[in-house]
Amino acid sequence: MLYSEILEKARTCIGDCCKACHECNGRTCKNKIPGPGAKGIGDVAMRNYDKWKEIRINMDTLVENKPVDTSVQLFNQKFKYPIFAGPVGAVNLHYGDKYDDMSYNDILVSSCAKNGILAFTGDGTNPEVMKAATEAIKKENGLGIPTIKPWNYETILEKMKYVKASNAVAIAMDIDAAGLPFLKNMTPPAGSKSVKELKEIIEACDKPFIVKGIMTVQGALKAKQAGASAIVVSNHGGRVLDQCLSTAEVLKDIVDVVGTDMKIFVDGGIRSGVDVFKALAIGADGVLIARTFVTALYGGEEEGIQTYVDKIGSELMETMTMCGAHSLDEITRDMISIPW
Repeated sequence: MLYSEILEKARTCIGDCCKACHECNGRTCKNKIPGPGAKGIGDVAMRNYDKWKEIRINMDTLVENKPVDTSVQLFNQKFKYPIFAGPVGAVNLHYGDKYDDMSYNDILVSSCAKNGILAFTGDGTNPEVMKAATEAIKKENGLGIPTIKPWNYETILEKMKYVKASNAVAIAMDIDAAGLPFLKNMTPPAGSKSVKELKEIIEACDKPFIVKGIMTVQGALKAKQAGASAIVVSNHGGRVLDQCLSTAEVLKDIVDVVGTDMKIFVDGGIRSGVDVFKALAIGADGVLIARTFVTALYGGEEEGIQTYVDKIGSELMETMTMCGAHSLDEITRDMISIPW
């Protein structure tokens, strides 16, 4: 299945907000909430995309000609690529009613596992979303990362029962979801967490804990203080606060401060294997991609996911080859030029 065929088929069933664009840059869908666009004037989703493109590659082929290894070791598991499907929630609301969260996660988790990577799964007010997601992960021997919203402590503990039963390799919390409309006025209160509250949550979890939604060095240090095993540099795709910096702009400073203390992932506007290479060169251990995995699934289900993973993976391998990096460890910051 060609990627162009995936996009064509996705356009027939992906709803009114997403247009399954050839290059998902946030422009056509900007400021559509709910939906795959961005908050306010819609500039953050676009900025995420644009800033990765401003970073340029330093090509160098005067190197030994030998095979390129794109694999990565994370959470005591080896993966084919340092590329993971990001968590998505309320897919039937945002992307059309062909799938709901349960059916979407079931296809995504199994398809990613079959193609040598991991899927992060989303969460929702319906308890069945987390239950179904963790059941899908359990079927794949724990190859998936459930992402819990920053609910109140009791709700989090209830959801963790499903997570622990799934034997998932890790658990994540998208702390930046505090800015989503449906979380703001919940009873009991949900949303932002203090370092003390986050530490208590992490201590209740016997798995590596990933804090998603870090956009400052201070935030990264607080996640470290709370005991996080990893962070995701993320602004929730530009959907929670207007006029933020892009993830590409803040990644370097965060890596330089906590990169030796925890694993660092990044998302937001990453759309090609070349973008993945840039993130790794800055110092990320891996990347999350969400919106275009949705398109791939809507356009081809398991075959669509396979085609998309192969596309991104081959682009990463080609970039490594043309820059003289034969493994991920050989990708260095001097292989890119950052204009800021």
